Amino acid sequence: MNSPIALNRHHSTNPIPILQNPKPYKSYKFSNVKLPCTIFTNSFKTFSSLNNRFTVKFPYKTRNFELNRLRASSNDAQSIAGTSSFDDQNEVREPSFLEFITSERVKVVTLLALALALCNADRVVMSVAIVPLSLSHGWRQSFAGVVQSSFLWGYMISPIAGGTLVDYYGGKVVMAWGVALWSLATFLTPWAAETSVLALLAVRMLLGIAEGVALPCMNNMIARWFPQTERARVVGLAMAGFQLGSAIGLTLSPILMSQGGMSGPFVIFGLCGFLWVLVWVSATSSTPEQSSQISAYELRYIQNKVAVPSLSKNEKNTREVIPPFRRLLSKLPTWSLIVANSMHSWGFFVILSWMPIYFKTIYHVDLREAAWFSAVPWSVMAVVGYFAGFWSDMMIQRGISVTLTRKIMQSIGFIGPGIALIGLTTAKSPLLASAWLTVAVGLKAFSHCGFLVNLQEIAPQYSGVLHGISNTAGSFAAMVGTVGAGFFVELVGSFKGFLLLTAFLYISAALFWNLFSTGERVNFDETA
Repeated sequence: MNSPIALNRHHSTNPIPILQNPKPYKSYKFSNVKLPCTIFTNSFKTFSSLNNRFTVKFPYKTRNFELNRLRASSNDAQSIAGTSSFDDQNEVREPSFLEFITSERVKVVTLLALALALCNADRVVMSVAIVPLSLSHGWRQSFAGVVQSSFLWGYMISPIAGGTLVDYYGGKVVMAWGVALWSLATFLTPWAAETSVLALLAVRMLLGIAEGVALPCMNNMIARWFPQTERARVVGLAMAGFQLGSAIGLTLSPILMSQGGMSGPFVIFGLCGFLWVLVWVSATSSTPEQSSQISAYELRYIQNKVAVPSLSKNEKNTREVIPPFRRLLSKLPTWSLIVANSMHSWGFFVILSWMPIYFKTIYHVDLREAAWFSAVPWSVMAVVGYFAGFWSDMMIQRGISVTLTRKIMQSIGFIGPGIALIGLTTAKSPLLASAWLTVAVGLKAFSHCGFLVNLQEIAPQYSGVLHGISNTAGSFAAMVGTVGAGFFVELVGSFKGFLLLTAFLYISAALFWNLFSTGERVNFDETA
């Protein structure tokens, strides 16, 4: 016998929908139930007054059900969401391209991309400013390397602490403080340079400490706002901002310095950072559930697809404040991330810090031309990174395993630059050298769809601190590479040997990654 759904008291004269053939003692939970418009319209106020509670009466047993009403926009005012036992109702349709690019989560990643652009622009200004600073203070290349590496002293300290704070407090708050502090450090750099070397080193170290939270915040936010099938392209979009920041910093810095002195780019980029903080604080949330601007459909889609639940207030209070470092470091996939991040940072900072000087020293171009030759590869990397992410997501959607996808992406991202750096050592002209450098840096973007996304996959609940651990190792490797390049060039008299060493390390790191990485979630609750 069919059993009607009866409300606790009468609310409408309209017919009530009927459940067909109910089974005895089965608990039915409803999700995405579409009530007839007339019922919803006439009964909406009464439903609200009853705190969204009604009773379903079967001949065998009476069950109480909760309907958790999501915020409804005018377009989806009939959507009532809960938890469903019906598999066909658990599926939420994929968003269209227009829905995707106008969604709240794309706004979040766009602001993340802008923050990362400022992050990299603020750090690369010194790669240009170091040339006039060295000339005015009489610094040797080895000491110039020390000045540039002072950023990494701070950058090596903060990622683990920053990642822990991000996992506990959320990305919004930690990112806001990070950008505010590194913008202040950037703004104060000209004053510090005129005051003393110690003041300059201290401000650069503060810049590194503040910027150390940027990538853990990015990973934490993406893990909570985006499903796995979107993450690679989203990381590509965020990191495109990161690489464009390099291009912007390298190209605008000589122009701003020629117009406003050495302080020009530091002041402009610092003020942009303060403006970004105001927008970020007012327009974003750490999780979709906390957002006041997200639509009901998008929230339901994210909750259905994302495997990283948001922590409730009670769960935060009971969760470990100190992450399980011993268990994290007991797994080989963690070490594959550490090795990959170390090699990525070594190559990134060596190229970022030394290429303007490389072009000026080897090919005798002026500072502005050297900056342009060094900036072109980062612009290409920004474009390649997004398409690499799109390709990576398509591979997973077509059934290729996550593990194989990450290994393919990382192999291209390491072996490709290694070969291109070997080609760079043979270049006879600055144009050809820039072409080889563009290939090397452009292919590096594929590694963002390897280890950088993999952080969210093997331990989504520890993505921030895991990024912090690997980033600390990467910062140490970058510091060794940046300082080592200066001493190597001073002792040997050539960049070529150091570039060949870097190529060898790239290929070795790719081999280690392919042996020990995985795209599956790793159980960190027990040691190896």
